[in-house]
Amino acid sequence: QVQLAESGGGLVQAGGSLRLSCAASGRTFSRYSMGWFRQAPGKEREFVAAISWSSGNTYHTDSVKGRFTISRDNAKNMVYLQMNSLKPEDTAVYYCAASTRPVPSVLGTSYDYWGQGTQVSVSS
Repeated sequence: QVQLAESGGGLVQAGGSLRLSCAASGRTFSRYSMGWFRQAPGKEREFVAAISWSSGNTYHTDSVKGRFTISRDNAKNMVYLQMNSLKPEDTAVYYCAASTRPVPSVLGTSYDYWGQGTQVSVSS
């Protein structure tokens, strides 16, 4: 059993930056692949980024490449999403997720545990 809690969301102007944090509690956190998803009002949940547990390989969806960076600190049971050059279309609730798969997936159904989400709002 793993519990996840996101923090760091807020309201920023276009071009600004935020860093989201995901605190994990439970056993064997370092053996989980981790992902970030987001969901805007009226839209389906969307994959944003993921990171493996074995090698630290990272994956980012095309719309955020070069702007967002996922990272993790297994010693602290933490996962981060650094978001730079934010755009209004980045506005959404951002969710942290954990998967027992060693290779990250872009599919939300591949993740076993989810946080409650944190709101990110970007004004134009």
